[in-house]
Amino acid sequence: MADRLTRIAIVSSDRCKPKKCRQECKKSCPVVKTGKLCIEVSAASKIAFISEELCIGCGICVKKCPFEAIQIINLPRDLDKDTTHRYGPNTFKLHRLPVPRPGQVLGLVGTNGIGKSTALKVLAGKLKPNLGRFNNPPDWQEILTYFRGSELQNYFTRILEDNLKAIIKPQYVDHIPKAVQGNVGQVLDQKDEREMKAELCADLELNQVIDRNVGDLSGGELQRFAIAVVAIQNAEIYMFDEPSSYLDVKQRLKAAQVIRSLLRPNSYVIVVEHDLSVLDYLSDFICCLYGKPGAYGVVTLPFSVREGINIFLAGFVPTENLRFRDESLTFKVAETPQESAEEIETYARYKYPTMTKTQGGFKLKVIEGEFTDSQIIVMLGENGTGKTTFIRMLAGLLKPDCVEGSDVEIPEFNVSYKPQKISPKFQNTVRHLLHQKIRDSYMHPQFVSDVMKPLLIEQLMDQEVVNLSGGELQRVALCLCLGKPADIYLIDEPSAYLDSEQRIVASKVIKSGLCCKFASVIVNWHESFLISFGHYF
Repeated sequence: MADRLTRIAIVSSDRCKPKKCRQECKKSCPVVKTGKLCIEVSAASKIAFISEELCIGCGICVKKCPFEAIQIINLPRDLDKDTTHRYGPNTFKLHRLPVPRPGQVLGLVGTNGIGKSTALKVLAGKLKPNLGRFNNPPDWQEILTYFRGSELQNYFTRILEDNLKAIIKPQYVDHIPKAVQGNVGQVLDQKDEREMKAELCADLELNQVIDRNVGDLSGGELQRFAIAVVAIQNAEIYMFDEPSSYLDVKQRLKAAQVIRSLLRPNSYVIVVEHDLSVLDYLSDFICCLYGKPGAYGVVTLPFSVREGINIFLAGFVPTENLRFRDESLTFKVAETPQESAEEIETYARYKYPTMTKTQGGFKLKVIEGEFTDSQIIVMLGENGTGKTTFIRMLAGLLKPDCVEGSDVEIPEFNVSYKPQKISPKFQNTVRHLLHQKIRDSYMHPQFVSDVMKPLLIEQLMDQEVVNLSGGELQRVALCLCLGKPADIYLIDEPSAYLDSEQRIVASKVIKSGLCCKFASVIVNWHESFLISFGHYF
């Protein structure tokens, strides 16, 4: 069996600290004990080096490392010849590439850290594929020979000979204000190569923010602005990395229509999307990506939209007879058991009055209502209709202008709030952040099993908060929110930057994490995929 396998050794640069350990990996390695340099750690090393050729896959170094910085992964040897790119020794590598087709939208779906952004950079011509030879990169002639006979040969030939222009809409739109200065109208005027500014501003609802500075835009406004900046330019290759984050359901459909309008007989459109309903609407065909996040990724053959989504949900690729997930992603709709009158009486009931709030030209009217503890309420509605304003009034952070009815007052609540936009300012590790903010909860066994383990927080404990990706920040923010004792948990957009699997996990965590707490949850949720499949809390 061993001769049919190839090994990947991954050493995390964030976790590996040779100067703070006793080099247990090297001392315990049986190959090193025979005199061969399977693991090298010098006094000046910033990170350990593991020889994949000499490694026998015993896994002793993985268990001995005090910082859990090592992964040894066995892969079928057949995949070794399909290596498209590797960043360096003991780092991430990508197998195969998605195959774009002119005049059609290619959809990419897979977990975070699996190589989707790497694939986009290669297909955009911004990253030259080294075919796994990071020490001796091939030239373009050798690369074209490698892809000979496939659609990718024609694609890369066009990029080289026709000098195709590729534009990528970035994944993290909240970073845009750091790179783009000026107001929305000025930036769009500078980029308007297709003379489509007026039409795109109407379609993407940008006219109301046309005079606003880019730095003052909300998450949803930044997303629509980023889509407009890409769509307004002339290019042959359009790429969109997660275009639906921060958008409500109506805006997602509008954005999808704008993206499909870019199709021409000789142009390519590639979309990375985690909302499977939007992906279904957008795409003409789909490539799934599977593997181990941060270690390796494999791109499947192109499938029809329906088949590709079903393969991703099932976690099984029939063309390769390969299962890449232990369990399929299913949506169990169970009947809610009827509660007795005695059980209902034990719930605390909270009432709030009819109230209004005016902010600038916007006016919100809230009709009197009530809710109980141990209840999860999902708020659905377009962006800018007052959901966050309503939450802030309930939390006591915003005072209403007018309260109708003297018999009902706004109750005082102890509130835990997860905001929509998360700005990492904490200058230390995730472990220190949790210890400082939710010390009692994060050390409680039930909170660890119900919240921290499903959200994979343990993997992030020793990472600096300021270095976390958007999805990692979202998981930490959700953990912080649920870890604080409160009467009401207000969770604004918990799915932004999370992949499809993590979004389903997040919905289950919100429910299971509050099973033992007599508290209410109000969630501002724009996940059209979960809504359309009836996966309610």
